[in-house]
Amino acid sequence: MSREGLEAQRNYPLNKKVREYFWGGWCMQALWNYERQMNTAFMWGISKTLDRLYPKPEEDEKKKERYKSALEFFNITPQFGAFVLGLTAAMEEEYAENPDTFDPNMIKSVKVALMGPLSGVGDSLFQGTVRVIAMSIGVSLAQNGSILGPILAMAISFGVSFPITWYGAKLGYLNGQKFLSQIANSNLMDKIMFGCSVAGLMVIGGMVASLVTITTPLAYGETLILQEVLDGILPKMIPLVLTGIMYFLVKKGVKPMVVIISCFFVGIILNYFGILAI
Repeated sequence: MSREGLEAQRNYPLNKKVREYFWGGWCMQALWNYERQMNTAFMWGISKTLDRLYPKPEEDEKKKERYKSALEFFNITPQFGAFVLGLTAAMEEEYAENPDTFDPNMIKSVKVALMGPLSGVGDSLFQGTVRVIAMSIGVSLAQNGSILGPILAMAISFGVSFPITWYGAKLGYLNGQKFLSQIANSNLMDKIMFGCSVAGLMVIGGMVASLVTITTPLAYGETLILQEVLDGILPKMIPLVLTGIMYFLVKKGVKPMVVIISCFFVGIILNYFGILAI
């Protein structure tokens, strides 16, 4: 990597960098898709950082590689997406400076490890608390014919979301740099990679168990109910097996859209014959 790119990124005004990560988090729901959910918005939020790090034409392949990495699956409470963008930017700087010693897989692992915990906190705070309070006040005023109803509802939501998103971006970027310095000085890279990988697998496992709700109604009278037998062996066995099949097909090069459409039609057929249910 050219030194010019790294210097350009590090000399770029902090507030302008934070602004990029802020808008990346603020627009995290833009271009949401069923395959990788918020990945496009995440890539957009980090794209200017990558452009500064790899400015030369001969670095285009490296920049494409980092763009592709940023397009991996990502899903999080949008207000906390800016924090992850800031942290990722700090890690991209470190990788650009030390491509031979810094494992880029750590960037993916940290992103996956943060999605679950931050979403749990974020959804409870913004969806379960702030939105309920804001809408309760707004609806109450609106029912009395006051124009302040929708205005206050939006103002409360914005007033909480804006500072958390902005300072989250700043905190992620600045603490990311300190975090990476500590890793470099203490040789903790392998332990952190292992921990992030375990946390990432737990997040994916939890998503499979909670989001894939396929069961089987097959039974032999009242004496043998297949779903109860399967749950006795391993709860959520069918979702796990089906997710494994989808993963296998995608790894073999089958396009995700083909897999989605196939699931749609196969699901209708199996449901019609009473083999699977949701």
